[in-house]
Amino acid sequence: MRQIAARAGSARRACGRGWGWTGVGLDRRERSGRYQSMGIPRTITTKPRLTGFVALYTLGLGLVAGWQGNLEFVFYTIVMGVFIAFILFVDSRVRFTRLTLWLLATWGLLHMAGGTVKIPDALTDGDKNVLYALRLVPWLPRYDQFVHVFGFFVAALACAESLAVAFGRGGRARLSAGVCFGVALMSMGLGAVNEVLEFAVTLFVEDHGVGGYVNTGWDLVCNGIGAGLGGVAAYCRNPARDSGLSP
Repeated sequence: MRQIAARAGSARRACGRGWGWTGVGLDRRERSGRYQSMGIPRTITTKPRLTGFVALYTLGLGLVAGWQGNLEFVFYTIVMGVFIAFILFVDSRVRFTRLTLWLLATWGLLHMAGGTVKIPDALTDGDKNVLYALRLVPWLPRYDQFVHVFGFFVAALACAESLAVAFGRGGRARLSAGVCFGVALMSMGLGAVNEVLEFAVTLFVEDHGVGGYVNTGWDLVCNGIGAGLGGVAAYCRNPARDSGLSP
């Protein structure tokens, strides 16, 4: 009986492979390899929950922005698509840790929600009553400033992992304090790119919520704080290869 069952299982697997049934008789590693041979990035095939999470909020909040007539965040939805493609490209070479990938995904959610989720006028500190303008009490930072700190903290961790692979000669190098300082500067450079994108919005979208010179200054300060904290975390995290942080 066991021999008959084993032969039947072998036949089903052979049939599945012969007809290209990706879900029949293939374990996760085999399916991942098959999808990658079709040009589908490794991150998508090996992390379906992360993929679904990012796709759900990007498409969902992008549609909300379109329904609201929010051209600023329709533009940012397109930028998010480019950003996601870039992360997939880098991850195919670096293999970011699960922690860093989920933090990057969370940053994207905070950003997309920031410009599309409405808040009461009483809590608004800005021109638009959206989450980015939220200030709960006068002495606390705005939601916008918190997202800048968080985002470029995460960017620093991603930069650190990229450099660890670049310097690792097939493994992951331990980063010195000087290199981690460079990591913070890299993250601040990415923050400057973000400000250039915000400036582009002001040129092409009349009804935007970017803010003026003071807002840009605070953005850069918050970027620097997040980048600095990320550089410190990257140094303390060396070599960060325990099972909880593995790719």
